Amino acid sequence: MHLHTLGFCFSVLLLLQIVVGQADYGTALTKSILYYEAQRSGKLPTTQRVTWRGDSGLKDGSDAGLDLTGGYYDAGDNVKFGFPMAFTITMLSWSVVEYASELEAKNELSNALDAIKWGTDYLLKAHVHSETDGTDTLYGQVGEAQPDHNCWERPEDMDTPRNAYMISAEHPGADLAGETSAAFAAASIVFKTSDPSYSAELLKRATQLYNFARNNHGLYHLSIPGADQFYPSSGFEDELSWAASWLYRATEEQTYLGFLLSVETGWIHHTFCWDNKFTGVQVLMAKLVLEGKVKDSDKAQVYKSNAEDFVCAVIQKGNDNIQMSGGGSLYWQPWNNVQYITAGLFIITVYSDYLRSANSNLNCQNDEATPDELNDFVKSQVDYILGSNPIKMSYMVGMGSNYPQNVHHRGASIVSIKTDSTPVTCKGGYDIWFNKDAPNPNVLEGGLVSSNLQDTYEDSRSNFQQAEPATANTAPLVGVLARLA
Repeated sequence: MHLHTLGFCFSVLLLLQIVVGQADYGTALTKSILYYEAQRSGKLPTTQRVTWRGDSGLKDGSDAGLDLTGGYYDAGDNVKFGFPMAFTITMLSWSVVEYASELEAKNELSNALDAIKWGTDYLLKAHVHSETDGTDTLYGQVGEAQPDHNCWERPEDMDTPRNAYMISAEHPGADLAGETSAAFAAASIVFKTSDPSYSAELLKRATQLYNFARNNHGLYHLSIPGADQFYPSSGFEDELSWAASWLYRATEEQTYLGFLLSVETGWIHHTFCWDNKFTGVQVLMAKLVLEGKVKDSDKAQVYKSNAEDFVCAVIQKGNDNIQMSGGGSLYWQPWNNVQYITAGLFIITVYSDYLRSANSNLNCQNDEATPDELNDFVKSQVDYILGSNPIKMSYMVGMGSNYPQNVHHRGASIVSIKTDSTPVTCKGGYDIWFNKDAPNPNVLEGGLVSSNLQDTYEDSRSNFQQAEPATANTAPLVGVLARLA
């Protein structure tokens, strides 16, 4: 992904919905989970449904003497970035934790579990814990970011270096370790019933990485060359709290809650994304307050207050609301704006359910909102994404009859290796495919592209600000769509 992932969050008349027929949330849900199969690295299973993809990255980890095959490419390129990948798995897991029955009702639960396990299987291989001396290493990137970025090749053809980079006590990265711990802890809840032994292993690894992160502070991108150009971290404090939140939810061990009640809670954040998890922590703590589990704690009340400040700002009932386009879409910033929309909508969706369970409403500075009103807001934003917008285009690839044909994605934009096995070279891919004035030969179903403040979209592969889908974009929407469907 480009520098468009940078940027932090910065309002609208909730536009009257132009009803063009009920959005098909079930189909959108199916495509959202299918998208992850197009992003797979490694040896593809016989159950692979995205058939234009082939095996790739089969020697990943060989330079480190490890098997680091598998996992996901982050976006339209061929690098495996561990930081956004772990966040993706945490959010897919949170979607299942909250909405397993809704996913089951749409026959998508097993597919969602497969998507999570493809990620956790890789992350387990990327984490090496020594039982002898208790040391940990965690591989946080496979591939050279800049050389890969300078090429336009299918994953199946890539010939750029596939070096593996790790964090350790000597080269710390509490943010990466904390996010991976959160992913393991959240996924351990997901698999607790269907695969108890796998769940137990995930929980054990989550604990090990949490302790590693607590004891080895530092920013991972200072330890992994090139990561700062693509997924730089703004700090590790949020990931430590995020990991503790999920470990507490998985275990109910008081040590994790104690940590959360001991750290600074006074931050108000109007963004939730792969780099900033404070809002997620605040919502999970607010759930405990609403359930009466930490009702006597002033600090827990601050978490709840900050969580509600975020929700109020998004639904346009706060003092400092998120900007909105004239056509009615939330807007944070020009680069990959949809990732902030989907993550924000997920927060509102789960919080509306937490409020409903507590027979409570949301009290904002200027108004109050019922859980149903929160859901109506979420629905209006999802409908915009799926085509109820000024240009009548679906921002989800493959959804409806009018969607982007030229997304910025190497695999989708080059003919399948199964159709034409002629190798595509690094620069030849630009000449033959990137600059080709024709729709992508492969449809990246479920990939999400971004609207802008003007409610316009330029359908061009070179429009990487808007046109590059990413795994972190779609993960939060899985839960939202499951709830709506």
